[in-house]
Amino acid sequence: MGAPKNNQFWRQRTKHGRGKLFESPEMLWDACCEYFQWCDDNPLIEIDYKGKDADEVRYPRMRAYTLRDLYRYLDVNEQYLIHFEKNLKPKDSEEDKDFVNIITRVRDIVYTQKFQGAAAGFLNANIIARDLGLSDKKESTVKLDQRLFPDVSEDNSDK
Repeated sequence: MGAPKNNQFWRQRTKHGRGKLFESPEMLWDACCEYFQWCDDNPLIEIDYKGKDADEVRYPRMRAYTLRDLYRYLDVNEQYLIHFEKNLKPKDSEEDKDFVNIITRVRDIVYTQKFQGAAAGFLNANIIARDLGLSDKKESTVKLDQRLFPDVSEDNSDK
């Protein structure tokens, strides 16, 4: 059957579009802390075999915090959070200011955890350095004191 013709049910809707995923900065902070705790509680496992009988040995390895994993854990995509952050007005709203502070703190925690993990040798330093935008730039200066190719006119002057 379907709705009756010329119905006005759509007017009864009080809200349009998706609501805020996190109703408060505290909810966002709690969800991010859950992600950090999950990472700590679920390390990556390296499996090795030792001894003459090749006994299996399991080594827990540090799991790096990443923003992409955090997005997945929060069940959002990067564009959603970019849009959410762009629409915050910290000058007009204390709640928006708190959201900005939480987002900044979470990014700092992710950065610091990766940096410290790499510095301590728990994470691959090359991969983490690239991910964090760090690089070990080496500049080299070449000084040319001698021409590689003499002028053609100088060579022909002897002939």
